[in-house]
Amino acid sequence: MKIYNTLTRKKEEFVPLNDNIVNMYVCGPTVYNFIHIGNARAFIVFDTVRRYFEYKGYKVNYVQNFTDIDDKLIKRSHEENTTVKELADRYIEEYFKDADSLGIKRATVHPRATENIDDIINFVKKLIDKGFAYVLNGDVYYDTTKFKEYGKLSHKNIDELKAGARIEVNEDKKNPTDFVLWKAAKEGEPSWDSPWGKGRPGWHIECSTMSTKYLGKTLDIHAGGPDLIFPHHENEIAQSEAANDAEFARFWMHIGYLNINNEKMSKSKNNFFTVRDITSQYDPEVLRFFMLTSHYRNPINFSHDLLEQSKSGFLRLSNTVDNLRHLLDDALDRELSDEEKAYKEKYDEYKRRFEEAMDDDFNTADAISVLFEMVRDINTNIDGNSPKELIEYILDIFLKLSSVLGISYKKRELLDDEIKKLIEKREEARKAKNWAEADKIRDELKKQGIALEDTPSGVRWKRI
Repeated sequence: MKIYNTLTRKKEEFVPLNDNIVNMYVCGPTVYNFIHIGNARAFIVFDTVRRYFEYKGYKVNYVQNFTDIDDKLIKRSHEENTTVKELADRYIEEYFKDADSLGIKRATVHPRATENIDDIINFVKKLIDKGFAYVLNGDVYYDTTKFKEYGKLSHKNIDELKAGARIEVNEDKKNPTDFVLWKAAKEGEPSWDSPWGKGRPGWHIECSTMSTKYLGKTLDIHAGGPDLIFPHHENEIAQSEAANDAEFARFWMHIGYLNINNEKMSKSKNNFFTVRDITSQYDPEVLRFFMLTSHYRNPINFSHDLLEQSKSGFLRLSNTVDNLRHLLDDALDRELSDEEKAYKEKYDEYKRRFEEAMDDDFNTADAISVLFEMVRDINTNIDGNSPKELIEYILDIFLKLSSVLGISYKKRELLDDEIKKLIEKREEARKAKNWAEADKIRDELKKQGIALEDTPSGVRWKRI
C-alpha cells in the first residue's frame, strides 16, 4: 500500500510502526456551528481510509478531536447569550447527527480540548523548560527560531514564513512567526488556572497534546484539510518534536480544496453550504458517494448539476443491489456449471482490481469505476436463471467493497414534502412539453415506491 506523504511530497510504502496497528489522528471540527461540506469531505475521506485499513485486517486507533474553546466559540456564545460549554455541547450533538447520516464511524476517542487542560498545561511547561517557549505578560509563545526544521511540512523556509506571517495582537513577541501556546484571560472569557496566570490554550497546542496523549509520541498518520498545512500542522510538528524528541507523524495526508461552482466556498459570496443544507435535499449517501468520485488529493468542484449526476450514478449501484436481492429470493438452489464456476472467478478479479486502486493512495475514483464495471457485468449476465450460490457470492463481494467506501444502500423513505416538490417539478416539465424529464421523475418516484395517477382534478400519489 502506498500513501502520498505531504511531508516528502511523494508516495511512500506504508508500513505501520506497530505490526497490525494503525495510529491515526484527524483534526476535527471547531464546534460553534453546523459542519459545512468542506469539513464533510475531509471526514468522509479519512473515514474511508480507516475503513480500508480495517478491511485489510488492521486495528485502527482513530482519534478525532473537538475544538471546544477558541475565539469563534466565545464570539458565538456572546451573540447567542449562552455559555461556551452549552454552545459546544449543542454543536457536538449536531456534528454526530450529520456524521451518522453520512456513514462516518465514531472515532476510537473524541477528545475535547476543555477536558485536557491539565495535559495541555504540562505540555506547555515542558516547552518552556526546554527553551522552546517564553512567557510574555501572561501569554506563552513558541519561539520558532529555536526549532531548526520549522517549515518542513509547508516546504517554506523561515524567512518566507516571516514575510507572510500574520502579526498577532501582541506585537511584542520575539519573531513574527512565533505563535501562542497559552492566552492570558480576558474579561468575560472562560479561563483556567496556570503557572502563568488565568488563561486558555492556543489552538495548535490542543492537537499536539491530545494526539500524543492517546496515540503516543509518533503517529502513523496525521490528516486534515489543506488549509491546516500551515500554520496548524506546521506548528504541531514544531511543538511535538521539540517536546518529545521524536518524529511526530510519519505520514501527513491532506485533501484537495472544495470549490462551489468553480469558486472558493465563502459566506461572503453566499455559496456556503452546510451538510444539513444538502442532506435536506439529497440522500446523505449520495453526498458521500459524490465526495469519493474524485481522488481525495484533487480539488473537487461542487454544484447541484454534479450532485445530480452522482445521484444518478448512486441509483445505478443501488438498483443493482436491489435487483440482486430480489433475484436471491427466488433463486435456484443448484450446483454451479463449469461455465458458472469460471464466471464466479471473474468477481475475484474485480475485487483484486478494487483493492489495487485503494492500495494506490486510496484512489476511490478508480475503485468506484470497478463497481460500475461490476454493475454492467451483473446486469448483462445475472438473471432469474442464475443459481443462488452465484448470486450470493456476487452480492457479498459487491456489498463488502461498497462498505469500504461507507456505502450501505440504506433505504430512505421520501418525505411527503419531497414528493410534492418532485410532482410540482414534473408538472412544470409537462407544461413545457418536456416529456422525457416528466417521465424520468415518474420513474424515479416509482423506484422509490411512489405511484402517480394523473386525474382530471390533478395528480394523485400513493405509496406502493
